Amino acid sequence: MKAALKTEDGRFEFQEVDPPQLAAGDWVKARVRVAGICGTDLRHWKKHEPELACHIVGHELAGEVVEIGPDVTNVKPGDRVVIETVMGDGDCPWCRVQQYNICPHLYEVRTKSVSRAYAEYVVGPAHKFYQLPHNVSFEEAALVDTFSVCLHAQHLSGLSINDKVAIIGAGPIGLGQLMLARASGADVLIADTVDHSLAVASALGAAEVVHCTREDPVEQVMTWTGGRGADIVFECAGGPSMPETLPQATRMARRGGKVVIVGGFEEGETAIPLQWQRIQMSEIKIIPSASFAFRDIYPEQGMVVELIAKGKLDANKLITHRFGLDRINEAFEVAQNKAETGAIFVALQI
Repeated sequence: MKAALKTEDGRFEFQEVDPPQLAAGDWVKARVRVAGICGTDLRHWKKHEPELACHIVGHELAGEVVEIGPDVTNVKPGDRVVIETVMGDGDCPWCRVQQYNICPHLYEVRTKSVSRAYAEYVVGPAHKFYQLPHNVSFEEAALVDTFSVCLHAQHLSGLSINDKVAIIGAGPIGLGQLMLARASGADVLIADTVDHSLAVASALGAAEVVHCTREDPVEQVMTWTGGRGADIVFECAGGPSMPETLPQATRMARRGGKVVIVGGFEEGETAIPLQWQRIQMSEIKIIPSASFAFRDIYPEQGMVVELIAKGKLDANKLITHRFGLDRINEAFEVAQNKAETGAIFVALQI
C-alpha cells in the first residue's frame, strides 16, 4: 500500500509498504479515505525525532471497511466508518472502567494499529470502528476526533446554559469548543492571533472575538463579564504558547471558576509561573483534559457522530484545504502557516 513515512527530520516520504493484517478474529481492516492534520501532528513537524523515522502516523481518519474477522458483528465490508484512535491496552485499571484515554500504555498501543492514518489501510479492534450515518461525509468524519476531544473537555468542565466561557485558541479544537459551548447555551469569547480564524469564530456565534496582538485578552474578558471573569476558560492553544496562555487563562477565570487545559504540552518538564496565591484564595479549579473516552455509558466519539448527523455540529465550516496524500508535506506547510494561508482543518484525501 501507499503510505507517508516520517523521516528523521520530521517531514514525510511517500513509499510503498506492506499493508497491515488483521491481528484477531474481532479486528477490522478499512481503506482510509480522509485523514486530518491536527495540532499534535504539527508539533512534530520538521522536528528531529529519529525514533519516529519510517513510522506511519496520523490519528484523525475515516474510511470504508474492506475486511472483517470472523467474530465481527458491528460492521461489514462496504460500510463507511470513522475510526477511533484512542486505544489503551484493555487490561489496566483505567481501561477496565472505560478511562482508556489515561491508560499508561496508550501511545505504544494505539500507534501499532489504529493511529496510522497517513496510509491507504488501517486495522484495529471492531469496537473502534463506528458506522457513519448516510448524511455524514468522510471529510466531516475526519473531524470527529477533534470534536471528541472538545466534548470530553466540556464534560469535565461541567459547562451549563448561560455560562460565560472564554476560549484561548481558535484552531480546530478551539472552534470545536466554541461550537459545543454554543450548542449547550453558553456565551463565548474567543481569543487568537489569526484574523481568518477569528472571522470564522464570529460566523459560528462567538459573542466576542479578541485579537491577542492588538488587545489584552484578559482585559477584554473582564470587560465582557463586568469585571467578574469567565465561569470557564478553555486553554486550546497549547504547545510552545502554553507558558503565556495558561497564566492568561487563570487570570481570565472568576473566583470559583474553572480552567480546562485542552491544548497539549511539550514532552518533559515545563516551568510556568502562576499566581498561585490568587488561584488558591479564589478556589479556581485547574482541570487537565486528555483526549476522550466514555461519559457514563456513552462513548464520546459515538456522541459526536450523532451530533454531526443531527446538524448540531457543522464540521464543514472548519474544512479549509484539501490535498492528496502524495502532497502531504505541502499540506503540512499550509496547516503550519495558517496566518498566511487561512488554514483551519486540512484534509488529506487518500
